[in-house]
Amino acid sequence: MAEHKKEITLTDLQQKILSNDLYNDTDNAGLDAWIQDAVDGKINNCWKRMQREWTDKLMNDDSFTDPIPSNQADFVALVTARSDYKNRKARDDAE
Repeated sequence: MAEHKKEITLTDLQQKILSNDLYNDTDNAGLDAWIQDAVDGKINNCWKRMQREWTDKLMNDDSFTDPIPSNQADFVALVTARSDYKNRKARDDAE
């Protein structure tokens, strides 16, 4: 598992604005939970898009005759191992 840490610096004004909606105790647990939820939401959206796009590509690829994996880890491994897979940076560089 990868663990990422990011230090966020907020001005007093920004902290007050966030305090209007987030529970900010002395250790900023409300802000930490909000950031984690935002990252989790982004990952879920990326997964859904990847699953949708690559299921269509695999089903329309006459040379692909293997079963499509039913679990997330195997699906991602299959897709990212393909020669026609490009990550976001590679797609942007190609444009």
